[in-house]
Amino acid sequence: MDERIDTINERAAAAAFNKQAILFDDLYSGDAIIQYKRRRVREHVTKLLQPHSRILELNSGTGDDAIFLAKRGHMIHATDISVLMQNLLTEKAKQHNVKKNISCELRSFTDLENLSDKGPYDMIFSNFAGLNCTNQLDKVLLSLDSLLKTGGIATMVILPKFCLWEFVLLFKGKFRTAFRRLSGKQGTKAHIEGEYFRCWYYNPSFIKKHLRNSFSLIGIEGLCSIVPPSYLHGFAEKYTSFFKRLVKHEDKLKTRWPWNVIGDYYIISFRKNGK
Repeated sequence: MDERIDTINERAAAAAFNKQAILFDDLYSGDAIIQYKRRRVREHVTKLLQPHSRILELNSGTGDDAIFLAKRGHMIHATDISVLMQNLLTEKAKQHNVKKNISCELRSFTDLENLSDKGPYDMIFSNFAGLNCTNQLDKVLLSLDSLLKTGGIATMVILPKFCLWEFVLLFKGKFRTAFRRLSGKQGTKAHIEGEYFRCWYYNPSFIKKHLRNSFSLIGIEGLCSIVPPSYLHGFAEKYTSFFKRLVKHEDKLKTRWPWNVIGDYYIISFRKNGK
């Protein structure tokens, strides 16, 4: 048992992502909606970064974001609980000639007090709902303060408790999908490559509550609130013109209520206050 993975659920998630690691890039690299999501997150992040920033990435996966940021001159300490994801990240960093900008550590985000490099960092970044794989998000959020510089940024991409697109599936008789985010403390069962683990859903109010003492909110953007979720495979390719119109509308409305809180995800950023 790896002491850097705290819970039974995290060990189950690690097993799932180990199995998916070798398939991950092929599964998702060519999907138009995933490309849209990555563009949106990267635009959000890069607007907040100063040149040559030090970044702690949580749930870094196979390293697409780490490599993107490293190519722009930033230094990234990439953490994950999947050994195979980390191995792929290391290989990709070599292939893209950014190995000197990226360090890796097998570490759960619920165990950041034992992180080998404690910073302080200019940014802590977590993409695409990795933080939804724990029911200890409060613990994770409370650990960010000591790892960030004064004025540093925390940016997270989180699954909220309500998604408009999933609620609409109620009218197609897909009741389990429509209501799965309302699962409460027990979480919702998810599975990847035959491995089962649980996910929990968090509204922005939860994040704000646990960061209010040391951080100020910068902003919230809805992600896939008008554009459909990426699990609607083939949507962008089948309805190309319609998809482009949806992208245009979401880009315009992404920071406005209610569109900033009813998407498949939301992007939320905070700045650490001075003492």
